Amino acid sequence: MSGFFNMDNPFFRAMSRVADLMILNVIFVICCIPIVTIGPALTGLFYTTLKMVRNEESYIVRGFFHSFKQNLRQGIIINLIMLVSGVLLWLDLQIVQTRIGGTMGSVMVVVFAVLAIIYLMTFIYVYPVLSRFYNTIKNTFINALLMSIRHLPYTVLMIAITIMPVGILFLPAGMTAAQSVLLLLLILMGFATIAYCNSFFLVKILDNYMPKEEEENKGAADEDSAADLSVEGSAGNLTFADGKLISTEESELFTDAVDVSAASDTAENNAGTSINEEETSDR
Repeated sequence: MSGFFNMDNPFFRAMSRVADLMILNVIFVICCIPIVTIGPALTGLFYTTLKMVRNEESYIVRGFFHSFKQNLRQGIIINLIMLVSGVLLWLDLQIVQTRIGGTMGSVMVVVFAVLAIIYLMTFIYVYPVLSRFYNTIKNTFINALLMSIRHLPYTVLMIAITIMPVGILFLPAGMTAAQSVLLLLLILMGFATIAYCNSFFLVKILDNYMPKEEEENKGAADEDSAADLSVEGSAGNLTFADGKLISTEESELFTDAVDVSAASDTAENNAGTSINEEETSDR
């Protein structure tokens, strides 16, 4: 009986995870209300769920807003690009279906259907990639598309998981009660749960582009050392630093920031005085 009330048993761990997902989902929904901030909110969502899958998370709310603020500018721009391109793609498809008939209409429908699939594949990866890597917006899109093609089986599974909740709307009329319950669960924790499920696949995928530790006994201090890494097939090279990946054009600035921070710490220790120093980049 005492084992049941142990906070480390599977039941309480599962309930703790459910509570974390509910909190994360509420924060995500609130941050999506302005519409333009959907991008940073998705980035913060995947940043947190990826850490949850790795069992690295400490504070759900703090981690979410850390990524949200850090990726605010790029997240908004990427979100606007995705929104505009999605709307244009939908309008073009509607025009083709209603105003263009015959063989040409059928060909155009196929073309736009292929573009819609590419759009969805990119959407699945672009925000997780943004949450894990420093890079330009252009290279973030390129890397997201290349990863989605290279890891196509995982991509198909994640697309299926992402669109699965849409099936709730098409339940038979006799299942109104079940539909209401499922919709309530979707509102309470649906978005975070979908991101969490996809993160099990994304961790395996993104880890392929992270440098491996050369020695098993290396501690956390080794993560501060830089190691070059290029995403295969990508137009943008990435450099490993401070446990994250940054674009090569940013790596020199990052190294300078670390050196300045180290020098400031040394001066503080020698003089015995506290100084204010600029926070270095940390993702």
